[in-house]
Amino acid sequence: MKHNFLVHNVEDNVGVATKDIKSEEVVIGVCLEKNEEIKLLSNHDISLGHKIAIEDVEAGDNIIEYDEIIGVATNNIKKGDWVHIHNIKSARW
Repeated sequence: MKHNFLVHNVEDNVGVATKDIKSEEVVIGVCLEKNEEIKLLSNHDISLGHKIAIEDVEAGDNIIEYDEIIGVATNNIKKGDWVHIHNIKSARW
C-alpha cells in the first residue's frame, strides 16, 4: 500500500492513518472524493486509525471528517500533527 492515510471528503481537515506513521516521516494520503494525493511531513508518531491534520487548524476551529464536524480544536494544530483527545474535544456532547 503506497498511501499512509485516507481523507474521505474534500472539506475534511484530517486524514485517518492506514498504517502506523513515524514522526518526521514524509507521508502520502489519498483524498477519496477526488482521488488526489496529499503529501506532508508528520510531526508525531501516529498510530493506525488515528487522525493526522492535513492543514493548520486554529484553537476553536472545527475538526472535520467525512464532511462532518466531529470535534473542536482545543489548541492550535499544525499540518502533520497527531489529532486526538489531547488537542480536540468532541462535538457530540
